Amino acid sequence: MIRTLSAAAIAVALTGQMVVGQAVAADIKLPSTMAVTAYGTTSSGYGQMVAVGAALQEAAGVNLRILPGKNDIARMEPVRQGKVPISAMGVGVYMVQEGVFEFGSERWGPQSVRLLSINNAGDTGLAVGVAKDAGIETYADLKGKRVAWVKGAPALNTNMEAYLAYAGLTWDDVEKVEFGGYGDSWKGMVNGSVDAAYAIMTSGSAFQMEASPRGLHWPTIDPENKAGLDRMQAIAPYFAPAIATKGAVAATTEGGIPTATYPYPVMIAYADQDEDLVYNFTKAMFELYDTYKGKAPGIDGWAMKFQNLEWVVPYHDGAIRYYKEAGKWTDSAQAHNDGLIARQKVLQDAWAALEAEAPEDWDSAWVAARREALAAAGLPAVF
Repeated sequence: MIRTLSAAAIAVALTGQMVVGQAVAADIKLPSTMAVTAYGTTSSGYGQMVAVGAALQEAAGVNLRILPGKNDIARMEPVRQGKVPISAMGVGVYMVQEGVFEFGSERWGPQSVRLLSINNAGDTGLAVGVAKDAGIETYADLKGKRVAWVKGAPALNTNMEAYLAYAGLTWDDVEKVEFGGYGDSWKGMVNGSVDAAYAIMTSGSAFQMEASPRGLHWPTIDPENKAGLDRMQAIAPYFAPAIATKGAVAATTEGGIPTATYPYPVMIAYADQDEDLVYNFTKAMFELYDTYKGKAPGIDGWAMKFQNLEWVVPYHDGAIRYYKEAGKWTDSAQAHNDGLIARQKVLQDAWAALEAEAPEDWDSAWVAARREALAAAGLPAVF
């Protein structure tokens, strides 16, 4: 039997929803208009921020402006300049903290970046997609193939390098094809100018490639291949084996695709960003979760149960305030956070000391100074 609700019952239900919505709105104190930077418009990260923005608008009347950036530099520059308070970054934030690659140039250096929250579901791979018609079945088959390298995107290029290392390859073993942005590299896959590019499997670009005449294939990662994983994690320690069940090809592959992953996107701000703003944005990400979950590919990984409070970048004081209120912040998390902040200080002190020396060849001097400072502090250099 189909049960029908009376008009009065429906009114009561709707009133209850309005009261809850008003309570959430009253509890989130954010500017009426604010901006975040994110990946390009075809990326999974951008789509997720659109869904979060819709939830903020509905619940709290906040107009969230999403500024797409073609690479890590483009996403970070407005945040560094104080024009945008928060960014939905990728693992490039780790390179920002470490002052490496493009962020090791004289105009950047190691930055005091902090996390708010991370998307860490683990069921979406971040991997190297290849054209199905390119004859690439395994990562070892990338040897001699055309592989995308994105200008100004050290995270993307390092991650590609890590996958090459898994197969015992380097950039010298492939044909490097340069692109101006992440989206451009995948357009290059579609139009036949490159054979392999890096992405999250839920990105719009991956779905477009899957539907293209060339087709899409994701080579797999064997979690039992310890030597390969060691080579991979020596370059990118934030990677971990995973089974991708969401995204292009993965969603229709029985049992999913064995691959690797890490949190993406991650909400970040500078350490000196207003604590109340960070606290309220962090709160909004969790208290509005039920409103935006399921509204974009890969978005469900923002849930509290997926948070890793001991990742490779420290958390902002405003975010920590919320995690403490939620009963999630531990002594172990605090000790880990303190250690990461101490690491940032070691890097920044080494940078300042080198600036005072004013070496002629900055790039090589910084590589050496960074390595020596970390070694003296008993910390791994990683890069």
